Amino acid sequence: MMITGKLFRDAVISGANNISNQRQAVDELNVFPVPDGDTGTNMSMTIGNALAEMKKASDAVGAGDAAKAVASAMLRGARGNSGVILSLIFRGLSKGLAGKTEADAKALSEAFKLGVDAAYKSVMKPTEGTILTVAREAYENTVSLGVEGGDAAEFLKAYIAEAEKTLEKTPEMLPALKKAGVVDAGGRGLIVILEGMMQVIGGGSIIEAQDAVKPVGPVAVAAAATGSSEEITFAYCTEFIVLKKQGAKDATALRAFLETIGDCVVVVDDDEIIKVHVHSNHPGKAIEEGLKFGELTKMKIENMREQHNNIIKADEAAQTNRKAPVPPEKDVGFVAVAAGAGVEALFCDLGVDNVVRGGQTMNPSTEDILEAIGQTPAHNVFVLPNNKNIIMAAEQAVKLADRNVCVLQSRTIPQGISAMMAYDPDSDFKTNRSGMTDALGRVQSGQITFAVRDSEYDGHKIKQGEILAMDNGKIVFTEADVTKAMVKLTKRLVNGSSSFITVIYGSDVSDEDANEAYEKLRAKISDNIDIVLVNGGQPVYYYIISVE
Repeated sequence: MMITGKLFRDAVISGANNISNQRQAVDELNVFPVPDGDTGTNMSMTIGNALAEMKKASDAVGAGDAAKAVASAMLRGARGNSGVILSLIFRGLSKGLAGKTEADAKALSEAFKLGVDAAYKSVMKPTEGTILTVAREAYENTVSLGVEGGDAAEFLKAYIAEAEKTLEKTPEMLPALKKAGVVDAGGRGLIVILEGMMQVIGGGSIIEAQDAVKPVGPVAVAAAATGSSEEITFAYCTEFIVLKKQGAKDATALRAFLETIGDCVVVVDDDEIIKVHVHSNHPGKAIEEGLKFGELTKMKIENMREQHNNIIKADEAAQTNRKAPVPPEKDVGFVAVAAGAGVEALFCDLGVDNVVRGGQTMNPSTEDILEAIGQTPAHNVFVLPNNKNIIMAAEQAVKLADRNVCVLQSRTIPQGISAMMAYDPDSDFKTNRSGMTDALGRVQSGQITFAVRDSEYDGHKIKQGEILAMDNGKIVFTEADVTKAMVKLTKRLVNGSSSFITVIYGSDVSDEDANEAYEKLRAKISDNIDIVLVNGGQPVYYYIISVE
């Protein structure tokens, strides 16, 4: 059997719908307990970017032309490392099928080989036990079936079977997967897409999408990727702190009640307070139950459906109003990825021309970054991704840009800030590239966030809702109190050569709490070290800490 362009077109639609339907299950395979479990969502949004192209392609389209259109759309829509690797695999398929009206087993095998090679080349230090291994071993174990004139459907069926075998072995390749009792999320996502394609190529009908995944623009958050507002079962996000009364019952009783009225329940307590978070349709019931345990403070209720619809509207406007590149007017310009009004303003104050809104849980696409580059009126543009999961998407934009672009490997907001402070307007591009890169290693980065699931990571047993302290991306301890965690982590980051600390507080920290935390930190840190407190307004992270 040969794969025609029409068959390839329908197969891609089916594959995109299949990963859309299963994206949450793939997301949940992520082992890192911080709020970044978005592999399935990123892969779904990446291939979903090709749906419009495929739906308008005619039945007469050739296999090569269909594959080219898919690869181009996926490259621009790639989000996160998993999305970029997926787009590169399909780019290989495009190169292998170039000029062909139909594809046999040999063409498909050679195309997968090109995709595997491209994906491996894109990763500086490939880690085995990931989507890379799944794609490579599936090719290696089916290469004998890739014969000229061979049945393409049988080849793809065998490729998927071999991919499944490798996926089952990934926990033996990566200890973190084994400890969590899961397989690699990216590898699973790839198989889900190929299974959706196989259903069509094998003679079945296109898998229908259960709900649409909206492409999330640079101003949106990952929650917007969960489809229509009707998909949000519980409308109200309710948060409050209970000041425990004498003789209050154990907080597990409060958790048990909240789990009967909603989901996303987080209940963390110590001797004096209980911190509560729940999604439900009856916030009043949560508050009334909380009152049984003591007085309430810092209550917050938000309508998630309303927020969701506003995000979707903003995203649709962004997608239909892409801006054409502006002509260069100066030698050097800057693009940074950041979230939170205060953090964005901080980068602008340091000389950044354009900020792409994004970061943890909200990875911008290659096209979002490319547009920002195009809107920077400079011959040479430095890009600061400020997140390890955005670097690959930024690097793909380099190949599409109409000007010289250098992606600096900034993995955190503090690294991005340090790089901007190291820029010397009197030096040339090459000298600044070297100097700004060196600056990345001179800053210590800390983050205070929360655990989204029970897990064991790097020897730490972590419970959902616990406060996580991260030292340069590595979880180093957990706490029940945000302020205590911030002070303790900052002290850990400080060494004998430290002279300056910047503490950036997020949207979930009040000005009052931030100032109180600042005073507690000031009392613990030498007077010889300057401390600056900044209202960053960032999501996900209660605090981002920079020590230089």
